[in-house]
Amino acid sequence: MGAGLTAYLKSEFSNWGKGETIWLFSASAVILGLSLYWGDSLLGIIAALTGVWCVVLTGMGKSVCFVFGIVNVLCYAYISYGAKYYGEVMLNTLYYFPMNFVGLYIWNKHTNKETGEVDKRHLNNKKRLIIALGSIVAIGIYGVILKYMGGNLPYVDSLTTILSITAQILTLYRVAEQWILWMVVNAATIFMWGVNFAQGNENIAVLLMWMVYFLNAVFMYYRWSKEAKNNEI
Repeated sequence: MGAGLTAYLKSEFSNWGKGETIWLFSASAVILGLSLYWGDSLLGIIAALTGVWCVVLTGMGKSVCFVFGIVNVLCYAYISYGAKYYGEVMLNTLYYFPMNFVGLYIWNKHTNKETGEVDKRHLNNKKRLIIALGSIVAIGIYGVILKYMGGNLPYVDSLTTILSITAQILTLYRVAEQWILWMVVNAATIFMWGVNFAQGNENIAVLLMWMVYFLNAVFMYYRWSKEAKNNEI
């Protein structure tokens, strides 16, 4: 058990590209520095840092990303509850939390031993169309529910929730198109937390976290598309 865990951690934290390593630590340093400057809460800082490590390691194809994801979703759900973003709360506690365990299991089964990363794929056009139409319908329905609950920005909250669910499923299937959905989710969520911060709340770390998420999604879509171009499902 101990030897297996040591070998796993050694594999996950070795053979990192120079660019990705610089990006990870630079983003972490910026978030930490600005969060301390703005006087953000310890919980917000932990949520932001574990979130950044989760998404960057996801882009690197490292299954340990889900370990950081477990910590992130619990912290983020608590912060979202205080901001009355109930869709975010339900998404993280009822979906992301258990799915991180599922992802850890699946990615470990599909990790290339030579590269230390998961094998990457992309969707055909028919599947892309089905996912797009299904998401639009679901966003409208869930937006009505959140509005009835008295949630803040219900349709934006619905968009981020529905697309996050879809993107997480695509993450488990290891397809490059997940990053397109993450870009949309990240942009909408930046707007949500920007409004929250403008209203006088001290959640700058969370806002910065989503900005890093967006930039990471752009970079990782390019990387995954290049690596998965000959592996369509």
